[in-house]
Amino acid sequence: MILSSVLQAIGLFIVTNIDDIIVLSLFFARGAGQRGTTARILAGQYLGFGGILAAAVLVTLGADAFLPPDAIPYFGLIPLFLGIWAAWQAWRGDDDDDEAKIEGKNVGVLTVAAVTFANGGDNIGVYVPVFLSVGPAAVIAYCVVFLALVAVLVVMSKFVATRRPIAELLERWEHVLFPIVLIGLGVFILVEGGAFGL
Repeated sequence: MILSSVLQAIGLFIVTNIDDIIVLSLFFARGAGQRGTTARILAGQYLGFGGILAAAVLVTLGADAFLPPDAIPYFGLIPLFLGIWAAWQAWRGDDDDDEAKIEGKNVGVLTVAAVTFANGGDNIGVYVPVFLSVGPAAVIAYCVVFLALVAVLVVMSKFVATRRPIAELLERWEHVLFPIVLIGLGVFILVEGGAFGL
Protein backbone atom coordinates (compact mmCIF):
# COMPACT_ATOMS: atom_id res chain seq x y z
CA MET A 1 0.00 0.00 0.00
CA ILE A 2 2.75 2.47 0.98
CA LEU A 3 4.88 1.43 -2.03
CA SER A 4 1.94 2.10 -4.32
CA SER A 5 1.44 5.53 -2.69
CA VAL A 6 5.15 6.31 -3.16
CA LEU A 7 5.04 5.38 -6.86
CA GLN A 8 1.86 7.40 -7.39
CA ALA A 9 3.43 10.34 -5.55
CA ILE A 10 6.51 10.22 -7.81
CA GLY A 11 4.32 10.23 -10.93
CA LEU A 12 2.14 13.04 -9.60
CA PHE A 13 5.17 15.15 -8.66
CA ILE A 14 6.74 14.75 -12.10
CA VAL A 15 3.52 15.67 -13.90
CA THR A 16 2.82 18.75 -11.75
CA ASN A 17 6.37 20.09 -11.43
CA ILE A 18 8.17 19.40 -14.72
CA ASP A 19 7.62 23.02 -15.78
CA ASP A 20 9.62 24.19 -12.73
CA ILE A 21 12.83 22.99 -14.40
CA ILE A 22 12.66 25.92 -16.84
CA VAL A 23 11.97 28.52 -14.15
CA LEU A 24 14.62 27.13 -11.79
CA SER A 25 17.17 26.93 -14.63
CA LEU A 26 16.58 30.63 -15.25
CA PHE A 27 17.15 31.33 -11.55
CA PHE A 28 20.44 29.41 -11.77
CA ALA A 29 21.39 31.43 -14.86
CA ARG A 30 20.52 34.66 -13.06
CA GLY A 31 22.63 33.72 -10.05
CA ALA A 32 25.55 32.23 -12.00
CA GLY A 33 28.88 32.99 -10.36
CA GLN A 34 27.31 34.13 -7.09
CA ARG A 35 28.19 32.32 -3.87
CA GLY A 36 25.26 30.58 -2.24
CA THR A 37 22.99 30.60 -5.30
CA THR A 38 22.22 26.88 -5.07
CA ALA A 39 21.47 27.09 -1.33
CA ARG A 40 19.17 30.10 -1.82
CA ILE A 41 17.32 28.44 -4.71
CA LEU A 42 16.97 25.19 -2.73
CA ALA A 43 15.71 27.05 0.36
CA GLY A 44 13.30 29.12 -1.74
CA GLN A 45 12.00 26.05 -3.55
CA TYR A 46 11.43 24.25 -0.24
CA LEU A 47 9.74 27.30 1.28
CA GLY A 48 7.44 27.77 -1.72
CA PHE A 49 6.67 24.08 -2.13
CA GLY A 50 6.10 23.75 1.62
CA GLY A 51 3.47 26.49 1.26
CA ILE A 52 1.84 24.56 -1.60
CA LEU A 53 1.69 21.36 0.48
CA ALA A 54 0.42 23.20 3.55
CA ALA A 55 -2.34 24.85 1.50
CA ALA A 56 -3.31 21.53 -0.12
CA VAL A 57 -3.43 19.73 3.23
CA LEU A 58 -5.44 22.55 4.88
CA VAL A 59 -7.96 22.63 2.03
CA THR A 60 -8.18 18.82 2.22
CA LEU A 61 -8.94 19.09 5.94
CA GLY A 62 -11.77 21.50 5.18
CA ALA A 63 -10.09 24.84 5.73
CA ASP A 64 -11.63 26.35 2.58
CA ALA A 65 -11.89 29.68 4.37
CA PHE A 66 -8.08 29.72 4.62
CA LEU A 67 -7.62 29.35 0.87
CA PRO A 68 -10.82 29.67 -1.13
CA PRO A 69 -10.44 27.93 -4.52
CA ASP A 70 -11.39 31.22 -6.22
CA ALA A 71 -8.24 32.85 -4.77
CA ILE A 72 -5.77 30.42 -6.36
CA PRO A 73 -5.72 32.01 -9.86
CA TYR A 74 -4.72 35.37 -8.36
CA PHE A 75 -1.37 33.88 -7.35
CA GLY A 76 -0.51 34.60 -10.99
CA LEU A 77 -0.03 38.23 -9.98
CA ILE A 78 3.18 37.29 -8.11
CA PRO A 79 5.25 36.09 -11.10
CA LEU A 80 3.58 38.72 -13.31
CA PHE A 81 4.79 41.58 -11.09
CA LEU A 82 8.21 39.97 -10.57
CA GLY A 83 8.54 39.59 -14.36
CA ILE A 84 7.52 43.20 -14.99
CA TRP A 85 10.07 44.34 -12.39
CA ALA A 86 12.82 42.22 -14.02
CA ALA A 87 11.86 43.58 -17.47
CA TRP A 88 11.98 47.14 -16.09
CA GLN A 89 15.46 46.56 -14.66
CA ALA A 90 16.69 45.04 -17.95
CA TRP A 91 15.19 47.91 -19.95
CA ARG A 92 16.76 50.51 -17.64
CA GLY A 93 20.09 48.81 -18.25
CA ASP A 94 20.78 47.96 -14.60
CA ASP A 95 23.05 45.15 -15.85
CA ASP A 96 25.32 47.50 -17.81
CA ASP A 97 28.08 48.02 -15.26
CA ASP A 98 29.82 45.19 -13.44
CA GLU A 99 28.72 46.20 -9.93
CA ALA A 100 25.06 46.39 -10.93
CA LYS A 101 25.43 43.13 -12.80
CA ILE A 102 26.69 41.37 -9.68
CA GLU A 103 23.98 42.90 -7.50
CA GLY A 104 21.20 42.36 -10.04
CA LYS A 105 22.01 38.69 -10.44
CA ASN A 106 21.64 37.87 -6.75
CA VAL A 107 18.78 35.36 -6.41
CA GLY A 108 16.73 35.75 -3.24
CA VAL A 109 15.12 32.95 -1.23
CA LEU A 110 11.81 34.81 -0.99
CA THR A 111 11.71 35.51 -4.73
CA VAL A 112 12.20 31.82 -5.54
CA ALA A 113 9.62 30.88 -2.87
CA ALA A 114 7.05 33.37 -4.21
CA VAL A 115 7.44 32.17 -7.80
CA THR A 116 7.32 28.52 -6.70
CA PHE A 117 4.17 29.08 -4.64
CA ALA A 118 2.47 31.09 -7.38
CA ASN A 119 3.36 28.48 -9.99
CA GLY A 120 1.90 25.81 -7.68
CA GLY A 121 -1.71 26.97 -7.79
CA ASP A 122 -2.48 24.17 -10.23
CA ASN A 123 -0.61 21.75 -7.95
CA ILE A 124 -2.98 22.60 -5.10
CA GLY A 125 -5.94 21.96 -7.39
CA VAL A 126 -4.53 18.53 -8.31
CA TYR A 127 -3.28 17.50 -4.87
CA VAL A 128 -6.52 18.21 -2.97
CA PRO A 129 -8.71 15.64 -4.79
CA VAL A 130 -5.90 13.07 -4.55
CA PHE A 131 -5.46 13.73 -0.82
CA LEU A 132 -9.23 13.45 -0.33
CA SER A 133 -9.27 10.04 -2.01
CA VAL A 134 -6.55 8.44 0.14
CA GLY A 135 -6.06 7.90 3.85
CA PRO A 136 -3.93 10.00 6.24
CA ALA A 137 -0.94 7.60 6.00
CA ALA A 138 -0.92 7.93 2.21
CA VAL A 139 -1.11 11.75 2.46
CA ILE A 140 1.96 11.68 4.72
CA ALA A 141 3.74 9.37 2.27
CA TYR A 142 2.88 11.73 -0.62
CA CYS A 143 4.22 14.73 1.30
CA VAL A 144 7.47 12.98 2.27
CA VAL A 145 8.06 11.85 -1.34
CA PHE A 146 7.23 15.32 -2.70
CA LEU A 147 9.67 16.98 -0.30
CA ALA A 148 12.43 14.51 -1.20
CA LEU A 149 11.83 15.14 -4.91
CA VAL A 150 12.13 18.93 -4.48
CA ALA A 151 15.89 18.47 -3.98
CA VAL A 152 16.05 16.24 -7.08
CA LEU A 153 14.21 18.91 -9.08
CA VAL A 154 16.68 21.59 -7.98
CA VAL A 155 19.67 19.36 -8.84
CA MET A 156 18.19 18.59 -12.28
CA SER A 157 17.58 22.30 -12.92
CA LYS A 158 21.15 23.13 -11.97
CA PHE A 159 22.39 20.36 -14.25
CA VAL A 160 20.35 21.75 -17.17
CA ALA A 161 21.46 25.33 -16.49
CA THR A 162 25.15 24.40 -16.33
CA ARG A 163 25.41 22.41 -19.59
CA ARG A 164 27.73 24.46 -21.78
CA PRO A 165 25.38 25.18 -24.76
CA ILE A 166 22.43 25.81 -22.45
CA ALA A 167 24.53 27.86 -20.02
CA GLU A 168 25.84 30.03 -22.87
CA LEU A 169 22.33 30.53 -24.23
CA LEU A 170 20.97 31.36 -20.77
CA GLU A 171 23.88 33.71 -20.03
CA ARG A 172 23.33 35.58 -23.29
CA TRP A 173 19.51 35.76 -23.09
CA GLU A 174 18.70 35.43 -19.38
CA HIS A 175 17.90 39.15 -19.05
CA VAL A 176 15.22 38.70 -21.75
CA LEU A 177 14.04 35.15 -20.97
CA PHE A 178 13.66 35.64 -17.21
CA PRO A 179 11.03 38.41 -17.41
CA ILE A 180 9.28 36.79 -20.39
CA VAL A 181 8.92 33.44 -18.60
CA LEU A 182 7.70 35.07 -15.37
CA ILE A 183 5.23 37.35 -17.16
CA GLY A 184 4.01 34.46 -19.33
CA LEU A 185 3.66 32.24 -16.27
CA GLY A 186 1.69 34.94 -14.42
CA VAL A 187 -0.64 35.56 -17.36
CA PHE A 188 -1.15 31.81 -17.88
CA ILE A 189 -2.06 31.28 -14.20
CA LEU A 190 -4.48 34.23 -14.27
CA VAL A 191 -6.16 33.22 -17.55
CA GLU A 192 -6.23 29.47 -16.83
CA GLY A 193 -7.85 30.11 -13.45
CA GLY A 194 -10.35 32.66 -14.77
CA ALA A 195 -9.05 35.50 -12.59
CA PHE A 196 -10.67 38.90 -13.24
CA GLY A 197 -13.27 37.11 -15.40
CA LEU A 198 -10.65 36.23 -18.07
